[in-house]
Amino acid sequence: MAVARVTEVIGSSDKSWDDAVQEALDRANKTIRGLTGIEVTKMNARIDDGEITEYRSHVRITFILED
Repeated sequence: MAVARVTEVIGSSDKSWDDAVQEALDRANKTIRGLTGIEVTKMNARIDDGEITEYRSHVRITFILED
């Protein structure tokens, strides 16, 4: 039997929303062990002079709590 926890992370990128999701996952992987799932909950962007300059992906990352 396992117990899981969910944490919310926001990744950003100047390339794409997909890249922002990957940035969030890469960062979480550095400090959280036992990652098992990811859910993208929201996507938004920063706009400057009519152009997207930063993509942001809000994600919920699930991981198993250790004994």
